[in-house]
Amino acid sequence: MDAGLMKMWVALSSIGLMFIAVFSIMISRAKLKGFFKYILAAIAYLCMLTAGILIVLVVFSGPVKG
Repeated sequence: MDAGLMKMWVALSSIGLMFIAVFSIMISRAKLKGFFKYILAAIAYLCMLTAGILIVLVVFSGPVKG
């Protein structure tokens, strides 16, 4: 697989993680109570942190020579 294509998939997966995080936070705040609310929120923030790290790696790795 090409390096540029690999960077595209990593960026796309991090965008997907961000969507999962947003919807998880919305569900945990609106629908859940108690212990499950905090567990889902923690998972969502972990997804957001992972997505942020992946995006930073993709952006700062520079352009791909083709």
